[in-house]
Formats: sequence, structure tokens, C-alpha cells
Amino acid sequence: MANHTTMKRLLFLTLFLGGVLCTHAEEFTVSSPDKDIELTVKTTDKLYYKVQFKGEDVIWYSPISMSLMNGQVLGATPAVISHSTEEVKEDIATVWGNRKQVKDHYQELTLKMKGNYSLKFRVYDDGVAYRFVTDFKDNIRIMEEEISYRFTENHDLLAHVVGDFQTSYEKLYTSYKISEVIEKDFISLPLLVDQGKTKVVIAESDLYDYPGFYLMKRERVINYFLEGILPAFPTKEERGGHNDFNYRVEERANYLAETEGKRAFPWRVMIITDQDHELAHNDMVYKLARPTQIATDWIKPGLVSWDWWNDWNLKGVDFETGVNTRTYEYYIDFAAENGLDYVILDEGWSDQFDLLLMKENVDVPHLVEYGKKKGVDLILWAVWYTLDRQMQEALDLFEEWGVAGIKVDFIDRDDQIAVNFYERLVRESAKRKLLVDYHGCSKPTGLHRTYPNLINYEGVRGNEYNKFSTEETPDHNLDIVFTRMVTGPMDYTPGAMRNSTKGNWVMDNSNPMSYGTRAHQLGMYVVYYAPLQMLCDAPTAYTAEPEILDFLSKVPVTWDETVSLDGKVGEYILMARQKGEDWYVGAMTDWNGRTLEVDFSFLPAGTYEATMYLDGINAHRKAEDVMIKKMTVTSASTFSLALKPGGGAAMVLKKK
Repeated sequence: MANHTTMKRLLFLTLFLGGVLCTHAEEFTVSSPDKDIELTVKTTDKLYYKVQFKGEDVIWYSPISMSLMNGQVLGATPAVISHSTEEVKEDIATVWGNRKQVKDHYQELTLKMKGNYSLKFRVYDDGVAYRFVTDFKDNIRIMEEEISYRFTENHDLLAHVVGDFQTSYEKLYTSYKISEVIEKDFISLPLLVDQGKTKVVIAESDLYDYPGFYLMKRERVINYFLEGILPAFPTKEERGGHNDFNYRVEERANYLAETEGKRAFPWRVMIITDQDHELAHNDMVYKLARPTQIATDWIKPGLVSWDWWNDWNLKGVDFETGVNTRTYEYYIDFAAENGLDYVILDEGWSDQFDLLLMKENVDVPHLVEYGKKKGVDLILWAVWYTLDRQMQEALDLFEEWGVAGIKVDFIDRDDQIAVNFYERLVRESAKRKLLVDYHGCSKPTGLHRTYPNLINYEGVRGNEYNKFSTEETPDHNLDIVFTRMVTGPMDYTPGAMRNSTKGNWVMDNSNPMSYGTRAHQLGMYVVYYAPLQMLCDAPTAYTAEPEILDFLSKVPVTWDETVSLDGKVGEYILMARQKGEDWYVGAMTDWNGRTLEVDFSFLPAGTYEATMYLDGINAHRKAEDVMIKKMTVTSASTFSLALKPGGGAAMVLKKK
């Protein structure tokens, strides 16, 4: 019955749109360099585009339009003045990233349209993207944008359901069918559409001076179409949310954005692959973003000792710990002794609504000087509401003090006002050589390429939830590899030293623990891409286990090359990354134990000394059980990697 219904639906759609698309239709086709992906554009009553991968439909003809306040609808009754196709093949040198060089090879179709606008379509070997480009003299007001993905089957989704434009992007991912999407519970990006062998991730890139978009399905409509929905421009904001840290939107206008008339709009992106593991190191969002606009020689990614997750709890010290100068001196000493670059002063160092007012028990200028003498820099926490009001004075003060950067929390929006804040802050911070780490934020859209001092983003349900939630499981930790991490750096904040097998996790806000094995946490340092990477647990928890600390204190945070070896969405991942002559391997699995075959053929010629941090033989009973194994490997070697339920592994391969 289901197949019969689907056939009738497709027949109806074919007859209906077939009539539309045959009336004065022009057709343009552009293919990926390897010819596996083909994008076709048709112009009739509207602009429609279709995407095929290896001869099979990814989406059927889907409309594109943008409505302006003056009544003009870009994409409606389109008239093509001229068209051109260009092939681009170059390498992008990254400031930091998954790799030193990002391959930027695509075919681009440009349609210049009557009405002072153009459409650009790019087709890569790993996906497609399109964007509007307008050429109006004066500012324009965008009333609506039509973004549509017309799937022809009831595909599975791995979706981050939010249902509210004021979101920190910190919910679990949900597996369900397109037909089960409820209109009010709309979905944030990135969204993974599982078409069986083919996987599609919907995202956006080069978002600026414009709201981010979400996806929904219209109720009472029998189809498998997903449509874009965007937050309208806020007209009334009030302080609110958690501890009054947010700007909460109370009223919105009837339009999305007012912006320059001569500009390019965000790329609407579809990443396409039939190899799940390739999603784990995709660069599509990065390579579609605007090139770097600032000097970068001062930007330093690094490892961070973090205070908040471990609740400033230190064992065996001779002073009272907490948010005070003596505790932070201890964190700085720990960072210096172990080669860590940074210490974060999280919530509590200042009045939360006045960044110019330090708490009397924290002396930031002293700590900055103390840290610099030891080669350790400080990063200060702030909330959006306060920093937005005090931006110039606060950034000037932080520059005067000599801090390295800021961690900005509780933005929880991506309407036009919030998106402009993201860029304004990183631009102003760059002028003062300050790094920015966004928390309580939306997903990455490539701003870290344009301003590489934007060193990391949260926008994920990270390790912090292990302090107060039962749902931060290894299954979730695998979901985000193939969804959230596809769009860019991810500040999950790993490194828990209290670990739990399934069913044995205990909530303890002051002494938190994580689900999954110790090796699962270690594997995150290779798998999770984070140029500002946290050691979330207490310094004394690490010094008690020097072999673990030896790995954590030396693992790189940026990479010269990345190779995904194996993986399946939401189940397991196996990755290799290169730094200099050395290589690192990371593995993670869900609650299912499994054995993976590691094929070292990715290694260059030569011999490597491998130090392996593996699930111990009893890790399924005692999650902290780690076996450290050493062996010599070459590109001809293989290794059978046994992962316990919720397990993982990390390997360091040093060239001899």
C-alpha cells in the first residue's frame, strides 16, 4: 500500500509540475568535476532545481525565490539574460583546520536574471550549493525566502528539533521519518537525510547580515517536502532567559532582514556522499565562506585547562578552592607544567552584568602577568547581554590587561541582530588580538574562515550535560560526528576522568562523570575537531594518572591532514589525522561493542612507534579501565581494534 501511494503521489507531481516545467522552460545543467553529481535548473513560473547523485534523484525540482518589500519576487517568472559556466580548481591555505590545504574544485553555473539579480550554483564532488546575488543601488528589505527540498521518498532523518528560534542548539538528535515531522517542531541545521546508501546533510554557509534558516514540514500536506523557515527581524527585546543572561525577543517584524542591495546572500548547501565516514571531515561550509579578512600571524590554537565543569574542585591542596586567585594560580601552574596554552576563567570572575567590575577575590591583571611568566594565557567568560552593552570598554580593558581571548555565552539566537553580533564581536576582537569562543550559539556557517580568531563554537549538547542530565550517551556522541561537526569546529569540552558503563552513571554536579569508557573520552581528542580544545576535568584528576595526562597534554588541536577510515552514522567512527610527521588515530562507538580493523595504509613510507590507548579488558565493567599498548607499525600493518560498549581508542604514531 505504501509503495502504491508513493507511486500515485509521484505521478500526480510529475503531471502537475510537468505541465509547469514545459511552459517556456529553459534548462541548464552543471555537473561535479567527477561527474557523479548533476544539478539541473529549469526556469518556468519560478526557478526550480533538481539534484542527482550517481544517476539517482537526491531532490526533485524544488523552487527558489526571494520576496522583497517592493513586491518584486526574485525567482518568479524568471527571465535569463545570460548564463555562464566556470570550472575552478585551487587550494585554500587554512590558518588552522582539518588540513593545511582545502581542495576547492567545482563547476559553477551563473544565471544573470532580468530584475538586477543573479543565481549562482556550485557543484563539487561532495555536494552542491546555490545563492542569490543582488545588484540594487539602495538597501532592500527581505520579506520571505523560499527554500525547499522536495524529496520523493519518506527518508529517515537525524534531526536537531528545536521548535523555537531562541535556541542554544543543545538538544539531542532525533531519528524519525520526514512524514513524522511536526510543523511547530521545526528543525535546526545541519540536518542529515538518510536516503539509504546516500547521505545528505543540509547546511548553510557565508551567513552574514541575514538570519539563519531552519526546516519544517507543512502539516496536512501529503508529500515529503521540507521547507525553509527563518526568524523575522526582532523589534522588541528584553533581558531574560537563564539568569537574565539573554536578550529575549518579545516582538518581531513582518520581514526577515533589511540589508544592502548589492550583496551575496548565504549559500544553501547540500553535502552528498555514499560513504558515511566522509561526513566526519567535510570542508564544504568552510570553502564556501568568505576568505580571511584579518591578519592571522598572532592566532594560536591550543589546549585549555577549564574550571567550570570540575567545579573548581582540587584534591590534596593546602588552600580553599573556588573562584579565587589562588585556585587560578594552581590551574596556571598545572597548564605550564604540562604544556597547555590557556586557562579559562569561567563564570564568576566578574560581576555578570558589569565586565569592568572584577570580583574582589579574583585579580585578573595579576593572573595575566603570573600566566605570561609561565607561558600560559587567559580566556575570560562573558554573556551576550553584558558584552553587547559594554563591548568597546570591555574589549579595550581586556586588551590592556593582556588576556588572550573571550568565551561568550548565552546568545541562543541567529536572527539578523544576533548574526550581526557574531561578526561584529569577532571583528572588534581581532582589532585587539583577542580570540573568541562562542557558547550558547548557533551552528557554524563559515565565519571562522573569514575571521580565524573565532577559534571555536559550542552549538552542541556537550560534556557539560553530564553534570545534570542522564541523556549524554555514547549514542549521542556518535550522532554529532555526522551532523553538528560537519559544519565546523565543535567545543564539546571532553576529558572526563570519572567514567561510567551503561546503567552505572551517577549525577553529581560537583564531581561529574561521563557515560562511556575512558578511552571513549580519549578518542574524542582525535575525532572531535576543536582548535581550542578543553581538558574539562580537575588538574588533580589528571596528575593522578600521568600516562593519560601525557597523551592529553600533547595531542594536537589542528591538523595538516585528515583521513576518515571507517564509520557509520550514529554507530561508530574511525579517523586518522596528521601533524607534522606524526599521525593520530581516534575511534568511538555507541553502546554497541564492536571490532574495527585499522588499516595503516594511510601512513607514508617509514616505520612508526605506536602508543595505543585502548579499552581495557574489563572496561565493560569498569569504564576507567584503559590498556596502553606499544607496537611498531608501517603502511602495510593492520590492527584489530576491540571497542567495548560505549568505548573508544586513541593512538599516537610517532615516526622513527
